[in-house]
Amino acid sequence: MICWPHSVSSVLLKLHLTNTWYQSANKPCLRLNWKYEVEIKVFHTYISSDNLPVSGDRMSEMSAVKTEHSGTSAANGSGLVYEDKEGNDNVRPEDLSEMLAAGTKEVHEKAENTQFVKDFLRGRIRKELFKLGAVALYYTYTAMEAEIERNKDHPNFAPLYFPNELHRHEALAQDLEYFYGEDWRNQISCSPATQHYVDRIHEVGRDDPVLLVAHAYTRYMGDLSGGQVLKKVAQRALKLPPTGEGLKFYQFDGIHSAKAFKQLYRSRMNELELDTDTKERIVKEAILAFQFNMEVFQELEEIGKTIQDDVLDAGPIHGDMQGDISKCPYYAAKMAASGGSTYVCQMAIAFLRNPTGQVLLAAWIAALAGLAAWYLI
Repeated sequence: MICWPHSVSSVLLKLHLTNTWYQSANKPCLRLNWKYEVEIKVFHTYISSDNLPVSGDRMSEMSAVKTEHSGTSAANGSGLVYEDKEGNDNVRPEDLSEMLAAGTKEVHEKAENTQFVKDFLRGRIRKELFKLGAVALYYTYTAMEAEIERNKDHPNFAPLYFPNELHRHEALAQDLEYFYGEDWRNQISCSPATQHYVDRIHEVGRDDPVLLVAHAYTRYMGDLSGGQVLKKVAQRALKLPPTGEGLKFYQFDGIHSAKAFKQLYRSRMNELELDTDTKERIVKEAILAFQFNMEVFQELEEIGKTIQDDVLDAGPIHGDMQGDISKCPYYAAKMAASGGSTYVCQMAIAFLRNPTGQVLLAAWIAALAGLAAWYLI
């Protein structure tokens, strides 16, 4: 079955050709045995699938806050019940969510184009840097969620208080225990760049709680958007368990639909009774939050220069080699270029082991099946 739904944002190609027979009188039978499914994003340059790599060159399509990544939903939990609508047609330019999106666009693009983020999205992740990144997040979220608890009844923040759905510091503690062991608290420390970020969060929570909206928006909306892409990249690159150990930070058990929850959160922000001056201050604080994140990224880049290069490939091409270089398509291609039919065959086998190659083959088979069916009819 080939299904092309009428959707502007994406096209879902489903190839379910399993034990299907096409036959006509006095003509040979054609039997196909294949099953594959891949989502093709029209507005993005990458293909999103559990078995496919994500292109790192178009990070703006997958970044935190801006990317909707509507195909990703957190595990079912006991969180809020809300309607998953396609969009909100009632937003206005003066709404806080719109002002934040427009006001942080430039700094957002700078943040997503730091070398650390680009390498991450390409799957070039040093495990030690990933662990240090988790440490930075732990101190950041511990500070932010402490201030959120302190100000949970503040009229300018109370509507955005979703501890069961959003709070991350406990999940990060589980990740750090996985990476460092039971004694993890004695093995970590807050870096200078992270401390700078933490100090500002405490200052805001103490002196100007309405600005917590900016920090919560920047972090949580990003975690529910581009963060879900980073989860898949990290899991594959670092060969983390499929059960989620080391990646609890990205798992929102209390949220049924990430897309619907983000719409709810933005609508709650827009309902806050804030004057224009206060909204502009929140936008400036969100820009500052992005700058703090960039400082942390740059600090990690500098640390990375002193760490032995243990980069792993996030793509599925190398995921199942288990030390056998002959399974690498790059190696096979190199050997084929130097001559020899054995390596040509080896390259073809490696290509077919790659899920991307399987998708291309499935698409070719589907097209062939369509032509054959048309001919037989």
